[in-house]
Amino acid sequence: MKKKPAVAEEQRAVNPSDPSMEEEDETSVQAKRSRPEEVVYHPVKLSRSDLYRPPSAEELNQLKEAESLFHCSLLKMQMEELLKEVALSERRKQKINSFIEVVTELLQTVPESPEVEVSDLSWLSGSVKVPFLLVPKTTKGKFHMAPPASVDLIGSYPLGTCTKPRVMVDLAVTIPADVLHPKDILNQRYPRKRALYLAGLAQHLVSSSDIGTMRYSCLHGNRLRPVLLLTPPGEDSSFTVRVHACLPPGFFKPSRFHPRRNNVRTEWYTGLQTSLSDGSEPPTPHYNSSILGDLLPRAHLQFLSAVSSQCPAFADGVALLKVWLHQRELDQGTGCFNGFLASMLLAYLLATHRISNTMTAYHLLRNSLNFLASTDLTVNGISLARDPDSTAPSLPEFHSAFQVVFIDPSGHLNMCADITAFTYKQLQHEATVSMEFWDDPTVDGFHGLLMTPKPLIRTSDHMFQLCELVKLQSSCKKLNLLPELMDHSGNYIQTALPCILSLLQRGLDQRIHLLTHSLPPNPEWSVESEAPKHKSQPPLSFGLLLRPEVSTSVLERGPPADSPKAADFRHLWGSRSELRRFQDGAITEAVLWEGTSMYQKQLVPRQIITHLLQLHADIPESCIRYTGAIVDDIIRTGSEVPSTGEEESLVVIQSYDDLSRKLWRLEGLPLSITAVQGAHPGLRYTQVFPPVPLKLDHSFFDKERFSKSLLPKEGKPCPAYITPITVICHMEGSGKWPHDRLAIRHIRAAFHIRLGALLKKHHDYMCRPCPTHLDVWKDGLVFRIQVAYHREPQVLRENTTPEGLLVVRDNEEAQALEMATIHRPLLTSTLHGLQQQHSCFGAVCRLAKRWLGAHFFNDDITEDTADLLVASLFLQPAPFTPPGSPQVGFLRFLQLLSSFDWRNNPLIVNFNNQLTAADHTEIKNDFMASRESLPVMFIATPKDKTLSMWTKRGPSVQMLQRVVMLAAESLKVLEHQLMDGSQIQDVRVVLRPPLDVYDVLIHLNPKQVPLLSQAVDSPTVTFSRGVMSGSVAQSGGFLPVIDYNPVSLYLKELRDAFGDLALFFCDPYGGTVIAVLWKPKAFVPIPFKTSQASARTVEVKGDKANTFPNVEAILEDFRIIGKGLVKSVEARTEKWSF
Repeated sequence: MKKKPAVAEEQRAVNPSDPSMEEEDETSVQAKRSRPEEVVYHPVKLSRSDLYRPPSAEELNQLKEAESLFHCSLLKMQMEELLKEVALSERRKQKINSFIEVVTELLQTVPESPEVEVSDLSWLSGSVKVPFLLVPKTTKGKFHMAPPASVDLIGSYPLGTCTKPRVMVDLAVTIPADVLHPKDILNQRYPRKRALYLAGLAQHLVSSSDIGTMRYSCLHGNRLRPVLLLTPPGEDSSFTVRVHACLPPGFFKPSRFHPRRNNVRTEWYTGLQTSLSDGSEPPTPHYNSSILGDLLPRAHLQFLSAVSSQCPAFADGVALLKVWLHQRELDQGTGCFNGFLASMLLAYLLATHRISNTMTAYHLLRNSLNFLASTDLTVNGISLARDPDSTAPSLPEFHSAFQVVFIDPSGHLNMCADITAFTYKQLQHEATVSMEFWDDPTVDGFHGLLMTPKPLIRTSDHMFQLCELVKLQSSCKKLNLLPELMDHSGNYIQTALPCILSLLQRGLDQRIHLLTHSLPPNPEWSVESEAPKHKSQPPLSFGLLLRPEVSTSVLERGPPADSPKAADFRHLWGSRSELRRFQDGAITEAVLWEGTSMYQKQLVPRQIITHLLQLHADIPESCIRYTGAIVDDIIRTGSEVPSTGEEESLVVIQSYDDLSRKLWRLEGLPLSITAVQGAHPGLRYTQVFPPVPLKLDHSFFDKERFSKSLLPKEGKPCPAYITPITVICHMEGSGKWPHDRLAIRHIRAAFHIRLGALLKKHHDYMCRPCPTHLDVWKDGLVFRIQVAYHREPQVLRENTTPEGLLVVRDNEEAQALEMATIHRPLLTSTLHGLQQQHSCFGAVCRLAKRWLGAHFFNDDITEDTADLLVASLFLQPAPFTPPGSPQVGFLRFLQLLSSFDWRNNPLIVNFNNQLTAADHTEIKNDFMASRESLPVMFIATPKDKTLSMWTKRGPSVQMLQRVVMLAAESLKVLEHQLMDGSQIQDVRVVLRPPLDVYDVLIHLNPKQVPLLSQAVDSPTVTFSRGVMSGSVAQSGGFLPVIDYNPVSLYLKELRDAFGDLALFFCDPYGGTVIAVLWKPKAFVPIPFKTSQASARTVEVKGDKANTFPNVEAILEDFRIIGKGLVKSVEARTEKWSF
C-alpha cells in the first residue's frame, strides 16, 4: 500500500498538462513540508563487496527480458510509461470513492410506492421517462418501487483494471425480491421492471444537488439492459458512474435460460392467435443471455478478483489489451469485445496454463494476441466452467444458437452472445497483423500496436453505408426473420445484420480478404426523453478488405449448367445469372458486370452489393451510400469511358517498350547501347495525368519550313501541352570517349544526331536532335532520348589546379547529372516493379501529387519524393495492410504527412527488403548523429542511406510545417465527408488552397493555360487546343513545339527576376492563379548601391540613402512580363507600407 503515492508522483511526471495534477502537486508539497525528514537524502556508502556484487536473480531476469523479449529496451520503457499514463491517479480515485459514497447513500433512501400494473406509469412524474421501447405495448405483472436490497461496486474499478481516458465506474443496484415474480423471465416482464426501477431511481436522484448530469444509456447497445449514467456536479466530468439494476443472486434458475428454451411467446409478441405449443416455440437465446447477464456480475467479479490476486501483472495486461482494442474501435458499441471480455480472456489463458502468473504485462498482451490470432471461437468455442452442473448447455448447443462462443465460469452464459462472426474475424485479423509486425525488428512495434488509431475508413479498402435503417424492417420480413426479431426484442437492425453480412460474404467471396462492419454506438439520451427508436442510430458502415488481383474481375463464373449447385447460383444472383459458353468449351452459369476501364472495374463490388441487397433484402440502391472510390474523381478524366490514368499509362509504357526494343536493334552506331531506361513518372504509372497520344490539327498552327515545326498562331489559344517522356540511353564505355567535359557534350550531341537519322531511316519516326537530347515523335507521343556516358559525372568532378594537380571535388552539376542518368532511371524501374505487385500504387501516387500540386507544394516535395512517400505506405504499412484501393492509400498518405515525426525519425523506404535490421539501426544512428546537417524531411533508401538526396533541396522547415498542417486538416475534412452522408459531398474542397495567406494574386488568362482541363474545378469555358479526335497518325513531317507551357515559363521568369523579394506558387495542373508571398526580409531597408537598385526606390534621410522595394513598379512588371498571359494582378495586403 505504501507504493501507491509513488505511482501517483510518476503519473504527474508523465502528464504535467492535467490541471488536476497541479492541485495534487500542491497537496504533496504541503505534505512534504510537514514531514521534512522524508526529503533529506544522504549518499549511500557501499563497501567494495557490495559495489561489485553480482546482479541478483531479479535484476538478471529484467536484463534478460529487455534483451530477448523487446527489440530494444526503449519498447519496454514505452509500455511502462503508457501504463502510467492510462492508470487512474490517487486523486481521481478519491473523487470517485467520495462520489460513490454519496450516490450509495442517496440510492438507499429511495421511497416506496404503491403496487400498480407494469403498464401503469402514473406513479412516475412526467419529467422522467422509462428507458425502454414498449413493443408490444403491454405485458402482465405488478410493480412497485422500493429501496434496493444492496448497492455494490462491480466491473473494472474494484478489480483495478479501470483505465483512462473513458473512466466508467459500474454500480450494481439489486432490485428487491418482492418487486419481482418467478415468471418475470417471460415476455419481457423482467426487462420492463428493470427499466421501471431505473426510472424510479432517476426520479429520486433528479432533484439532488449532489448529482451533476444524469442520462440513460444501454449496456453495450443492448436495449434490454438500460443503465443510468451519473456524473458529479461541477465541471469535473472526468469519470462516469454507470448504475445497473440487477437481479438478486439466485432469483432465477440458470437452467431456465438454456439457449434452446423460449421465453418470448409468439402470440404475445405478434398479438395474433397461433397454434404453437410451448414446446414448439422458437428458442430465444439472445433474450435469455441478456437476463442471465444480470444474475452473474458479482460472481464474475469474485472470479476475476481471485485470478488477479494470483497474477501481479493481470491489471497491467488487461490495460494494454484494452488500449489495443480501443485503437481498433473494437471496445465500444453493440457486439464489441469489451474490457470485461479482455479480462475473462486473460483469466482463461491463466486457467489453461497458456500463460503463467509470473509473466509481465508484455507477455500477457503478446500471448493474448497470439491466442486470438490462432483460435477461431466461431468454430471451437472455449469455456471457463471447470465443473458445470448437469443443466448447463454443451458447447455444440451454444454453437447452434450463437456465432461466437466463450462460456463464463458458471457454464450457463455465453459472454460473446452479441458478437457477430464478422466482428470476431476482424479481431482475429487485427491480432494476426499485430503479431506479424511485432516480430519485425525494423518496425516501431509500440506505435503500431498501441498508439496508432485504426478507424474503419482508413483500414478498409472500400466502404459503404446503409443509411435509412428503417428499411431493415422489410429486410426482416423478406428474409422471414420473425423468430430472430422476437429474440432481439424488436431490434430489427441487430436481427437483419448477421443475415446481410452472410449474404454479402457469399456474393463477394474470393474478391475480399475480410468483411467488417461498424459497431452501432451505445445510445445516450436524457432521463426526460423517451428512449430513441432503433432507426435513429447512425448509418451502419461496412468495410471491405479487397484482394486487388481478383476484386476487379467483371466475370463471376459459376458451376456447370447440369451441376446441382447451379440452382443455388441462380437463386443467389437472380436475373443476372445466365448460361455462357467459354473458350474451353464449358457451358456454365455466369454473371457479367459492367466495367471497361480500371476505374469502373474497381466499383464491381458496388454492383454486387447493390444487386444482392435489392434482390434478397429489399434494400433499394438509394439507401446504400458507397464511398469506396469517391476521392478517385479528383484525377478522373474522359467522358465516355471514365478513367483514372491506368489505361493511358499502359499505352505510354507499351509505346516506350516498343521504342526500347527498336533502339536495342539499331545498327550503324559507333558504340553499342548498353542500357535503355525510362526516367519519367509516366513510365512508372505515377504521372498525375499521363500523356495521351495526340492527333494534331495542322490548320491550328503556322508551319515553319526550315525547322519543320508547327508554331502556335498569334491570337489563338495556347496549343495542347505535349509532355516529353524522358528516356536515358547509356552507351558503352570505350577509350574513344574524350576526357574533357566539353568534348563529351559534343560527342553526345553527335550521338543524338546519329540516333535520329537511324530512327528516321529504319522506322520513319519524326526526330528533332538537340545538343542535350533527341525528341522522337512516336504514336502521337514524344520521347526525349538522352545519351549518357557513365564516366561523365566523374569527369565533371575533376579539376586541374594552376599547378597542374588533379583535384576531385563534388559539385551540383555532377550531382544533377548523376540524378538524371543513374538514380532517377533506377527509381523509375523500382517503382514500376512496385506497381506490378500493388495495382493501386500508381493511382495513390497520382492522388497524392494532385493534392500536393493543388496546395502549391510541388516545388518543395518533388514528384520523386512524393512517389517515395507513397511507396513507404505499401512497403511498411504497419499497423495496416498494404492499401488495396486508391482512396484508402490517399487517406494514409495524408496521415503519414501529418503524423510522422520528421524531426526525430528518418522515413526508411525498404525496396525489395534489401535493408536488414542492422541497416535500419545504422541509418537511425547516423541520422541522429548528423541531424542538424541533414534535410528536414529525411528519406532513406537502400541506395541512399545517409544523404536523402531526393529531399536535399526541399521542403524547408516552414514549408514542411505548412504541409503537415494542411494534410491534417484535409484528412479531417475528407474523412468527415466520407463518413457523414448529411454533408455536401464535394471532396474537391480539400484541393482548393486557402488563398487568404498570400499577399498578391496574379490571375491568368484561361485561354493561355494549356492544362486548363486538369484544374480542380472543371472550367466553364473550354478552348480548342489544336487537337483532333480519331486515330493517331504520323505528323506529316512537322513537329509541334514540345514542352511549351507559358505558365511554367512565366513562373520561372518571375523567380529569376524577383526571387530575392518574394516566393511564387502555382498549381501546375491547370492553375489559373499565381500566388505571391513577400519575403519578410525583403522590406528591410538596405544602403543604396547602384548594383542593387533594380526594382527599388531610394529614400534619403540626412546623409544616408536607403532603398526599399518599389512594390507598385514590381506589380507593374508582373503585368509587363506576363503580357497576354496575365489577366489581372490583385494586391491583397499592404505589408510593404509598414
